[in-house]
Amino acid sequence: MKTKYAICGLSGRALGMFAKPIINDFSFNSEIVGILDYDELRFEVFRERFPKHHHVQSYQEHQFEKMIQETNPDVIIVAGRDDTHAKYIISALEHNLDVISEKPMATRGSDCRAIIEAEKKSKGKVTVTFNYRYTPVHTKIKELILDGKIGRVTSIDLNWYLDTHHGSSYFKRWNRNRDLSGGLSIHKSTHHFDLVNWWIDQVPEEVFAYGALNYYGSEGELNPSKKDHRHCGTCLETEDCEYYSRWNNRLKRAKVEDEHLVMLEGKQGNFPYSEYRPDQCIFDSEINIEDTYTATVKYKEGALLSYSVNFSLPYEGYRLAINGTKGRIETLEYHAPKRAPFPTPVQTIDYYPLFGSKEIIHVVHREGGHGGGDPLLLEDLFLGERQNKPYQRLSGARDGAYSVAVGEAVWKSAHKNRPITIEEVLSKEKASVRHE
Repeated sequence: MKTKYAICGLSGRALGMFAKPIINDFSFNSEIVGILDYDELRFEVFRERFPKHHHVQSYQEHQFEKMIQETNPDVIIVAGRDDTHAKYIISALEHNLDVISEKPMATRGSDCRAIIEAEKKSKGKVTVTFNYRYTPVHTKIKELILDGKIGRVTSIDLNWYLDTHHGSSYFKRWNRNRDLSGGLSIHKSTHHFDLVNWWIDQVPEEVFAYGALNYYGSEGELNPSKKDHRHCGTCLETEDCEYYSRWNNRLKRAKVEDEHLVMLEGKQGNFPYSEYRPDQCIFDSEINIEDTYTATVKYKEGALLSYSVNFSLPYEGYRLAINGTKGRIETLEYHAPKRAPFPTPVQTIDYYPLFGSKEIIHVVHREGGHGGGDPLLLEDLFLGERQNKPYQRLSGARDGAYSVAVGEAVWKSAHKNRPITIEEVLSKEKASVRHE
């Protein structure tokens, strides 16, 4: 008997990461029985992309109960805009259904707390798709720590870099609105915080951070003018915009593809949405999130994380060091090497025992999104998690909550200029979830 899935939110991620594999690779044991979105145009996109599945029932955002009654799904996939995640997760759990949620699980800690409480009362369980856990290099780092190579973890340095192409894309889209995304310390950095939490297997306790909007928004130093509400597709000042001209020619045909900015022909001027364009100006005054963070995270078991992220740099990747009582692990990744303005090496791991010589560890790299992590994650989701590993890679509601809580604490600390505890963020008070 096939497992029946219903998808809430037909984002590009929902179509490419979930619908496509279910239809093309896992149809022998899985099927899509319902799709839900606020935008009817997204239903057309689904049917154009998967014409043999034109029969799948579609539902408006307020018709969740109707979808459950008519399609009787086993699992709800939640992959819409971040601020919609919590209500659908909780509604699914109230129906004792399992949930697969794209990260972040929610946009604020109080909603994460509500999800955890709903899961305790439900027969269903929540899985959050942190695909970075599945990248071969990241898996190897986890194994080195578990093998005791560096002893007890004492500190972590993680500096994440997004280039001017990828980094600016968040400021063209809905992510630039804090009410919709929680800000980038949640929407993007939950990836990074979960990775650290998983590597060291410690519980975050307190955060102190700074944040700023340095590059984007109306005060951005490279803003070619003070005009507001521009769009890249119709802007008359693109030749004076360094961010645009770096990645596009004068005919406005994109030279570099990015998964966040895929345009489908024939829909609302090549945009597959009814009331939304993902080419909004990165210098608009309505932008109310930060593009630069530095943070220190204290863990209950004693480790300290020094973290930074910057959304406007010449190249993309990260630098990582994990220190322990017996040694140190280092690695440097150059993501999207075709966009880097210089040759980039293959990523390796450097291991330094506290008393001994350096060892360079080469990892077998895999094809697929997120450093080869996506295909491995999909196999665990739709075939069941492999049991031959000494650790778990699929993450649950607790993991999702801690990653969001650290992200919210980063923003609150930067805003309030004081340390923020994770307990404070995950408080029951002021829960914002509203669901049918």
